[in-house]
Amino acid sequence: MNSMKKIILASASPRRGDILRQIGVSFEVEIPTLTREHSDEVIPEEIVKDLARQKAQSVSENYVDRDDVLIIAADTIVVYNQKIFGKPANEEQAYHMLKTLQGRVHQVYTGVTLLYQLTEGWRMDSFSVETKVEMSQMNDSEIWSYINTREPMDKAGSYGIQGAGSLYIKRIDGEYNNVVGLPVAAIREHLVKLQLKL
Repeated sequence: MNSMKKIILASASPRRGDILRQIGVSFEVEIPTLTREHSDEVIPEEIVKDLARQKAQSVSENYVDRDDVLIIAADTIVVYNQKIFGKPANEEQAYHMLKTLQGRVHQVYTGVTLLYQLTEGWRMDSFSVETKVEMSQMNDSEIWSYINTREPMDKAGSYGIQGAGSLYIKRIDGEYNNVVGLPVAAIREHLVKLQLKL
């Protein structure tokens, strides 16, 4: 397998960086220059893939003549009953999100784009990973106590599953790191198929 000299994480999310550090990957962070995240796709799997592609392409503009980089970009959304939850703007939105998700199974989708240079130009591999999460029942006091940790407002459409929110996660069906925001096991599998490695 070929080894890339430099891995670029196209994300401002500290959680994604934490995941790569935990598995011993050296990388640099480049924050995508998108003015706003938007996709015309309507299927959750396609939305996250499209947003991840946009982030990767935005960062790739800084590496036009480089063939020694692997750009990893990701985007995560939470979906319940066809409704997509964005990052809560305030406590009321966080309350509504948690009230909706508590006691129910919902889906967390992360789209990933791997972008790297070959002699004939950029090569892109995009995929999405779905994880099903069941939250425990929460009374209003528990919901507000959790909101007061600020974790629900800290991640787009989700919650800090690795923090205080872990108290309310009843079951996970799929990759845990996908819920945090970067499905590294799936990324590794794709890199193996591409004859690349972290």
